[in-house]
Amino acid sequence: MFYPVSFIKITNFEFMLKEKFSNNEKKKLLKHFSNINDSVFAITTSKQVDRGALMSRYSRTDKNMRKVFLDEFLKNQNRGEEFYKRVLLEYGDDSVAELGSAQIAIEGLSNIAVKKIEDRRIGLSYLEKSSRYVSWDKKVNGKYKFYREPILMKSRFADNYLDACNLDFDLYTKNIQPMLKLVRENDPIENYKFKDHDGVEKKFPLLKNESDIKSANMIYRAATKAKALDALRGLLPASTLTNVGITGNGRAFEYLLIILFSSKLTEEKQLAVKIKRELDTTIKSFVSRANDQYGKSFQKYLTAVKETSSNLAKTHIHDKPILGNNVKLVEFETEAKSINSIITALIFEQSPSLSFQQVFQNVKKISKKSKMKIIQRLCRIRQNRRHRPPRAFEMVNYTFDLRTNFGMFRDFHRHRALTLGRQLLTTDHGFDTPKEIIELGIEKDFKDCMYNTKHVFQQMRRKFPEEAQYVVNFAYNYPYYMRFNLREATHLIELRTVQQGHPDYRKVAQQMYYLINKKHPTLSRIMKYVDLNQYGLERFESEKRTEEKRRIG
Repeated sequence: MFYPVSFIKITNFEFMLKEKFSNNEKKKLLKHFSNINDSVFAITTSKQVDRGALMSRYSRTDKNMRKVFLDEFLKNQNRGEEFYKRVLLEYGDDSVAELGSAQIAIEGLSNIAVKKIEDRRIGLSYLEKSSRYVSWDKKVNGKYKFYREPILMKSRFADNYLDACNLDFDLYTKNIQPMLKLVRENDPIENYKFKDHDGVEKKFPLLKNESDIKSANMIYRAATKAKALDALRGLLPASTLTNVGITGNGRAFEYLLIILFSSKLTEEKQLAVKIKRELDTTIKSFVSRANDQYGKSFQKYLTAVKETSSNLAKTHIHDKPILGNNVKLVEFETEAKSINSIITALIFEQSPSLSFQQVFQNVKKISKKSKMKIIQRLCRIRQNRRHRPPRAFEMVNYTFDLRTNFGMFRDFHRHRALTLGRQLLTTDHGFDTPKEIIELGIEKDFKDCMYNTKHVFQQMRRKFPEEAQYVVNFAYNYPYYMRFNLREATHLIELRTVQQGHPDYRKVAQQMYYLINKKHPTLSRIMKYVDLNQYGLERFESEKRTEEKRRIG
């Protein structure tokens, strides 16, 4: 007999649901769940700890969730806290801490502290204030917005530190309008096309409608402002205060707190206290161990690892720092081996009950020509940038040795599906001078600012190596490495070469592509949407699309 799908769904659910709720129970449940009669429902009860505990308890009983809630949670207002105390503290089941989540905002933290926070890759998501759209020329109570590091402020370096940071901001602020004027002279609005109210692309002088002219000016002003601020951001010191919003689960927040509590920097320790205090208002049970006996033991372990690493470096590493920037592919496999791994992983899921090893041995027997056709087929069926390559492409890895300006590092640092290692920020590797700085005629002022920073930094680093980071400008080159698979490489390189990207990271991403293409000419074809062109106003087309959506919607 044929039954409608909807009927089957209801019948099956009713068959599985053993408990029947009274009208009074239904009334109570509807205050805590989105519905009481469907197999899919949202948990709407207000207490985060109860939501997480309920989900975890749910995995340890034959009862349905709503029955568990009636029997255990409505009868005991502290049931959630008691559950997590037992499971986390007594049993050490960390995974249940992922069932609670929170959103917090942190305002007025330095670019040193925000990078430490954003080092946490799993379980946390971030949105940070942009140096491209927001200028840092405003003062609060007559002071520029940069972090006054307490230890430095009590030291003999206080005046030099303040003078260096103020010099950075003075030069930055002084040149916003001149830089904006230069950008607009180099790329006048008359050279660009805009859509009129009929959707026809026209150069600016040919626009007649007042609304079209207003819209074009908005697009142009936004694109040129971004260009100007991009050119000047290298002047900003790492002490520059920013804002960040964080969404994440309890387990990830707990680990973040442990990291911050173990820091040598006053700012990061103080942030740990403040973040813990705020999380205690929403997901207290999930982060309870961050600074207890368990947390302090973890902090001690992290400190020991750091000290071990430092001692090894002092004992075995004796080379001198290299000036300038650098992009090198330092670790990779042969393309033939990589292709075998990808094809094996690709067809493994559809292979009839065979082991990975069996599939691999069969793949090795496929002719080189046939393997090339398989890769080419995968490349052809990928139709746009958001069509991620299949997971099989995660079987191939690359390690890049990078030295780029710190401002650019901040952009690459946002990618989390990779392994990234970095050092303390220094002035050891020189700095980048944007061509717009030279064109504006302020190269000498810019370099004087950088040299002053280096002088102050060298004075402070002998006694305060970590605190000295705060004075270093975004323009200074910064060493780090990134290891990622081909699937992530495709995402990163395609994303970071889009037209609207910052010219610094577009150049580096393009270099990455060339290096991968040289070693893996066949596999690199999967990166179909790498933009290798150069542009004037990088943000122009993006701002046009944004304005078009605004006018339509």
